[in-house]
Amino acid sequence: MTVIPKRYEIYYADLDPTIGREIKKIRPVVIISQNEMNKYLETVVVCPLTSTLHPMWRCRLRVSCAGKQSEIAVDQIRTISKKRLKKKIDYLPAIDADLLRQLIIEMYGE
Repeated sequence: MTVIPKRYEIYYADLDPTIGREIKKIRPVVIISQNEMNKYLETVVVCPLTSTLHPMWRCRLRVSCAGKQSEIAVDQIRTISKKRLKKKIDYLPAIDADLLRQLIIEMYGE
């Protein structure tokens, strides 16, 4: 059975192989693609999470994931195969989802 992730759920994903400065290894990612896309496509759009905090970086959003402080790396948005998704580990609360949407619009336009 294929995983049908929902927007703002957080999964572990295998992001290797990578090229250059892309975020790599198995790490949490937040699903940002719309549920309709997630249902029918074999890919999802995600933002990786990192435990390396950069308080002054405006392209990162600090959140709590599975009880740990993390940052959503909005500057590292990428499309991945659903086959890269592993275990669901968390979801973004509504307030963080709103902040994430605002940051994406600020960075990439409406």
